[in-house]
Amino acid sequence: RFWLNSSPNPSASSERPTLPNLSFPHTPPTPAVTMAAEQSAEHFRGQARLPGFAAPRRYDLRLTPDLAACTFAGSVSVSVDVAAPTRFLVVNAADLDVSPGDVHFAPKGSGQVLLPVEVTSALEDEILIIRFNEVLPLGEGTLVIAFQGTLNDKMKGFYRSVYELNGEKKNMAVTQFEPADARRCFPCWDEPSFKAVFKITLEVPCETVALSNMPVVEEKVNGPTKTVYFQESPIMSTYLVAVIVGMFDYVEAFTADGTSVRVYTQVGKSAQGKFALEVAVKTLILFKEYFAVPYPLPKMDMIAIPDFASGAMENYGLVTYRETALLFDERHSAAANKQRVAVVVAHELAHQWFGNLVTMEWWTHLWLNEGFATWVSYLAADRFFPEWNVWIQFLEESTTGFRLDALAGSHPIEVDVNHVDEIDEIFDAISYRKGAAVIRMLQSYLGAEIFQKSLAAYIKRFAYSNAKTEDLWAALEEGSGEPVKTLMHSWTKQQGYPVVSVKLKDGKLELEQTQFLSSGSEGVGQWVVPITLCCCSYSVQQKFLFRGKQDDFNLSGLVECQKKDDFWIKLNVDQTGFYRVSYDEELASRLRHAVETNILSAADRYGVLDDTYALCMAGKQKLVTLLHLIAAYKNETEYTVLAHAINTSLSIYEMMAVAAPEELVNMKKFLIDFLEPFAQRVGWDAKSGEGHLNALLRGTLLSALAELGHQSTIDEAVRRFNVFLEDRETPLLPPDVRKAAYVALMQTVNKSNKSGYESLLKIYRETDLSQEKVRVLGSLASSPDPDVVREALNFLLSSEVSKESGLYICAPRSDCSSA
Repeated sequence: RFWLNSSPNPSASSERPTLPNLSFPHTPPTPAVTMAAEQSAEHFRGQARLPGFAAPRRYDLRLTPDLAACTFAGSVSVSVDVAAPTRFLVVNAADLDVSPGDVHFAPKGSGQVLLPVEVTSALEDEILIIRFNEVLPLGEGTLVIAFQGTLNDKMKGFYRSVYELNGEKKNMAVTQFEPADARRCFPCWDEPSFKAVFKITLEVPCETVALSNMPVVEEKVNGPTKTVYFQESPIMSTYLVAVIVGMFDYVEAFTADGTSVRVYTQVGKSAQGKFALEVAVKTLILFKEYFAVPYPLPKMDMIAIPDFASGAMENYGLVTYRETALLFDERHSAAANKQRVAVVVAHELAHQWFGNLVTMEWWTHLWLNEGFATWVSYLAADRFFPEWNVWIQFLEESTTGFRLDALAGSHPIEVDVNHVDEIDEIFDAISYRKGAAVIRMLQSYLGAEIFQKSLAAYIKRFAYSNAKTEDLWAALEEGSGEPVKTLMHSWTKQQGYPVVSVKLKDGKLELEQTQFLSSGSEGVGQWVVPITLCCCSYSVQQKFLFRGKQDDFNLSGLVECQKKDDFWIKLNVDQTGFYRVSYDEELASRLRHAVETNILSAADRYGVLDDTYALCMAGKQKLVTLLHLIAAYKNETEYTVLAHAINTSLSIYEMMAVAAPEELVNMKKFLIDFLEPFAQRVGWDAKSGEGHLNALLRGTLLSALAELGHQSTIDEAVRRFNVFLEDRETPLLPPDVRKAAYVALMQTVNKSNKSGYESLLKIYRETDLSQEKVRVLGSLASSPDPDVVREALNFLLSSEVSKESGLYICAPRSDCSSA
């Protein structure tokens, strides 16, 4: 780990060149110089951020990884701008071996090399404090540090990932620096606001492929090794630097303006990268148009890593992914896998503009990166695959944000980050899902065209620099003329969200907002809520800002609409707002009828169910009201809405098993009676010409019936599985229903009959497709026998399951894909 000899270096001190005298003989030192002379290393301990008296302008980084020994050596030469008098330079460093004799600073144009008198490590702060005897001259200088480190197995910093080539296990070297782990690869100013240019050089084994953010400009072979020189990068933050060394295949295409796009895979898997490649080329073209700024780099490489902690990482020009988020096998990947690849690729490429070109000033503004990229990834997917109805599926993102943000222990979208250890805590559904939903709400309120043009102006204004949330609000306010800052302040600065209660009385709409908490208690939050509503028809909609705790609204046309037999009112039209709605009994009854007769849009049918379920779970509505509403979806045609009804039903079933087991038989019958007609319509086998959403629905329905112990579903699943076990290419068990079959199979497994469990382990061990492994892992805990579940959990924690795959430990219906 990080090792330093923190004592002064006597020989260095005696040989150190003398700094030029920067003051006249009879002129006393300035106050700033006097203060600099009085600085001590203790000034820099325990600080949230690095001092601002010096900043990097250019890194010349050289790394030599030893893939066999899992170590690396390196040196970094940093052009530094000293902006204020100081005897210190303070950089981030962690898990690196640095000797004081391997550190020096050369002021530009002085001809001198200054050696430090002390180099101190503050391990808890992950900083390297370098003290010189004299105050450093203002202006540019070069800091040089040599270092050594370990290619760790923690999937962060500069680490090793294991892959198999021709039956032999090998190591590759991979970087993962976000949020603050570049310091584990080289000493640096490891904060997003310290942007700089990078010139990277790698010394690697001749047979390997070396990749970095920029294209290779030269390779020099020296016996068994080669030195690879990369083109200098544009200005960027340290967390976006990337280096990868290993054996890879790739597929390549080009955008219309000549940008090279490649997908790198393990040797032999390049065909699985073709779909992601097609999506990437289209996405770069789309975002160039949407942001009105060309993609800034000459190439875009995307690579699948066998061991990778997050879903993907947007390194500038070299995006890293889990294999499950980048690769798609036409024969063995499910429709859900295909959609995930498309959305994740679009998400990461959005970051090339929103995050890389314009970067958050500090981690407090992380949501700007992740919330926006999440939202715009759906915009891209909708453009390329309109038949997927992804904006309806986006509501699942909102629901995930709703659930976390309804907890008393939630946090605001913007969180003050006071220590590097706190950063990882905000990579959650609030930053990603709530952030995306709030951006969608704002876009809907301002209008798509105004929003896009204002966003493009923001990108141009802050290109190659850093921005804060307030900068985005200012650009949107300038472009729209709306009070964006006032509107959005309540959504980003405080946790939670409102539930708007609605009553209709004497032709007036009575609204009241309270903070929604899943515990059923009331919070103290208050929001500026962009209300949208329609009455009896979508042809006329109204919108206004609801600023108070309660108010009455006279709405034109409401009295006339109320006289109709099929009268209904829907607030939060198409669920574009991040708030819940609670209707009085009469309005709720009319909405239930509108659901049953399919008058409401798919998004609104989803929203009515989602709000009712949340209110029921919080004790604000009766369970029987929710069950009556679920029954109204018996003719549902939209995948996302029906899937939500299924998942809601199963959640009720699971809770009833604990809270009211005596009612479980009746509840099971109710749910099977509800689901069975849908399952009979879609069946086990795909119909000729059926679409993407049918494939998604088939797996969801059959998995649900298997979980409920539906015997005919289990019997058919076992029959098809047994054929699949003997012939992995059989059409009887296509990828879209394999997870359902695995769940059904585990329903038959108990302590005295574990053949189904052993068969699934056989599939897990024999497949080299990550998505197939994930399907197996997500099914193993589906046995009703607790002893089998315990054995499955022990397997999940064993060395047979990679660390990446271990992140998929979850119940059958959990959102593994979000990891």
